[in-house]
Amino acid sequence: MHTTPDIVPVCAGQGPQAGAWPLHNSMGTRQAEATALAQTSPGMLMQRAGLAVARLSRAVAPHAQRVVVFCGPGNNGGDGLVAATLLFVAGQSVQVYLLGDADKLPSDAKAAWQRACAAGVAIAPMPRAETCAGGLQADLVIDALLGIGSRRAPEGELARAIETIAHMAAPVLSVDLPSGLHPDSGALLGARAVRASHTLALLTLKTGCFTAQGRDHAGALWLAGLGVDSGPAQAWASAAPALSSRRHSGHKGSFGDVLVVGGAPGMVGAAWLAARAALAAGAGRIWVSLLDPAANTFDAARPELMQRCNAWLSAPTTLAACTVVCGCGGGDAVRATLPPLLAHAGRLVLDADALNAVATDPALRRLLRARAGRGLASVLTPHPLEAARLLASDSRQVQHDRLAAAQALADEFGCAVLLKGSGSVIAAPSALPQINPTGNAALASAGTGDVLAGWLGGQWAQQPQAAAQGVAAAAAWWHGHAADRHVLAGHSGNSGPLRAADLIEAMAHQPGA
Repeated sequence: MHTTPDIVPVCAGQGPQAGAWPLHNSMGTRQAEATALAQTSPGMLMQRAGLAVARLSRAVAPHAQRVVVFCGPGNNGGDGLVAATLLFVAGQSVQVYLLGDADKLPSDAKAAWQRACAAGVAIAPMPRAETCAGGLQADLVIDALLGIGSRRAPEGELARAIETIAHMAAPVLSVDLPSGLHPDSGALLGARAVRASHTLALLTLKTGCFTAQGRDHAGALWLAGLGVDSGPAQAWASAAPALSSRRHSGHKGSFGDVLVVGGAPGMVGAAWLAARAALAAGAGRIWVSLLDPAANTFDAARPELMQRCNAWLSAPTTLAACTVVCGCGGGDAVRATLPPLLAHAGRLVLDADALNAVATDPALRRLLRARAGRGLASVLTPHPLEAARLLASDSRQVQHDRLAAAQALADEFGCAVLLKGSGSVIAAPSALPQINPTGNAALASAGTGDVLAGWLGGQWAQQPQAAAQGVAAAAAWWHGHAADRHVLAGHSGNSGPLRAADLIEAMAHQPGA
């Protein structure tokens, strides 16, 4: 595939390209755009954007004969008109459907429309619903409807255009971001958004393409910076963690101790999964303190793991030296373990039922908040429903703005938060959030969250002075990367599960782990 130097792949197929990527919300993007417009001649930025769209169109669909371009009533539509003109002049059959009144287009977009008309591009209003019902014919569809300007559910012609694109069999290239997707949160603005095969981000990468529904709708993600300084980021897409080596002179005591507290009756497996993950991550010693008194205290598959009864009642100095992973399969019984762990654990990963206990107990909430002031680091690893309980909200509200929810938790409790889900968000007080770009629906399987918590604890034990947000981001990256490699190897489809025990081995044996 041939692309210009200004068009770079960001996330193509399963998993991201190497390196951290700065992400911007719509306000940051508008600031970058305003700076660029002040430094260029009228229409120049739109010409660059349209050229980038046309070139990527030729690259991703080199044999396309008929191109259909849906252009909205703003500058996103102007970018589409420039691209349509260039593709038409290059010899392709191009049909533009322009939504809205051409006379009311912004100045640069109106000039692009005039040039398209002068070149002979076929431009028509949005067809009637009955014409679109069976799907229009095309080899490539370009979605240039909305861009970052929309904040409400598409209505009328815009909604019908999005619906029409959904019924077309051709690949779809979205300009800037898929129409109908919130540029900042990745939530759907209405009932439907364009599901693109490719998205060409212009000027900046939008946070909404990396989390919530954004990853499903953006497809392969590309960036055209258009020669513009994007300005300060509002978030980061996490990079692959730096590789580390174990010194020859190291011994098991050099790599830290992990204590896993969990495994109430009927859920013992969760604690063992977390412990196995901590072991695979490289921790020196792992103790498991089960909350089911009748449970087997020996893991025959991993005899390296040690059982320690009532370990949460250990001396404060012992707890202070440990990295504690608490809550995996904890049930109601985990509540009684939390006061001493919150008070004394040197590094604390709270997952699952430990989070549910904190959510409903004001005393536990106060103990968790107090840890930061005492120099004790914590990481919370909620899924959306657990996050909602901690915020006295609901999971729908959390998913509506995942970055805001993660940051609210981080600020309230003074700790790092890893909000799990598509595009896991890793937030910390007074820090830019990170969004994990790895992973897929193969992780939607029982126990994979326990594996993440245990792996995080195992990694943290080996670098006790590391910032909690960085350790959490690295753990999320490896967790998702193992699932990406699993899918690319053909072991499952996008909707197929990766079993938790197998995930541990996949994480342990991937390059660099």
